[in-house]
Amino acid sequence: MTATALKTHSLSAYYGDFLAVADVSMTIDQRSITALIGPSGCGKSTFLRTLNRMHEVIPHARVTGEITLAGENLYDPGVDPVLVRQRIGMVFQRPNPFPTMSIRDNVLAGVKLQRSRLPRSEADDVVEQSLRSANLWIEVRDRLGKPGAGLSGGQQQRLCIARAIAVQPDILLMDEPCSALDPISTLAIEELMLELKSTYTVVIVTHNMQQAARVSDKTGFFNLAAVREPGRLVEYADTTTMFSKPKKKETADYIAGRFG
Repeated sequence: MTATALKTHSLSAYYGDFLAVADVSMTIDQRSITALIGPSGCGKSTFLRTLNRMHEVIPHARVTGEITLAGENLYDPGVDPVLVRQRIGMVFQRPNPFPTMSIRDNVLAGVKLQRSRLPRSEADDVVEQSLRSANLWIEVRDRLGKPGAGLSGGQQQRLCIARAIAVQPDILLMDEPCSALDPISTLAIEELMLELKSTYTVVIVTHNMQQAARVSDKTGFFNLAAVREPGRLVEYADTTTMFSKPKKKETADYIAGRFG
C-alpha cells in the first residue's frame, strides 16, 4: 500500500471575497510525481501555493478546509508557516536565483535562515550534495563563486531546485518549472524530476499534457464552469488511466484539445 505524503480535505482558497478554488479533496502519494493540469485560470497554481501556505502571503488571501502532513493540519493556528515552507519547498515558473548572490550562496540561502552558524566544511558538503542532486555539480563546480544569475535559463532552474532541496524538504512543489525553458533544458528538468521522486514527493503544475504523461504517476484535472466561477478538481487518477480512459467528458475533451 502506497504511503500518503499530503492530504487535502474540502480545501477552498479565496482572494478577499472571491472564491478561486473550491472544495478540493486529494491524497498525494509519497515519493511520487503528481501533475496538475487544466486551462489557464482554473486555480491550479493557486491550489499549489496553498499546499505550503504561500497563498496566504498575498494580501487578503485565505484558505478554508484542511491540509494534513504526517497527521498534522498545516493550517492549525499553532503551526508556523515558515516551518511549513521548509518542509514543503517551492520552485517557481521562472528561474529566480538571487541576482547578487554567488552560485554557492544561492544554494545555502535557505540553510542559513535555519542555522545561524554553519561550519565551512558542512556548508561545502551541503552545496556539493544539493548541486549533485540537481544534476548541476559538474557544470558549475569550478565557478561556485560566480553569480547564479550568470547561468543559462535551464541551469538557473536547476540551481533553484538545488536551493529548494538543500533544506531537505519532504515535498517539492513546482509551478510550471519548464514553461520558460527550451526543449533541451525541459528534458533535463524532466529527467531530474524522475530522479528526485526516489527521495522526494513532487507536485507539478503544467500546461504541457505530454509532460504530465511523461513524468507523473497521478494527474489531477482542474476546470471552472465559467468566468468568475471557482476552479474545481474535476478528476484525479493514475496518469495512465487519466490519459487513456478518463471518466469525465470534460476531462476527455481537454486532453483531446477541444478546449483550453
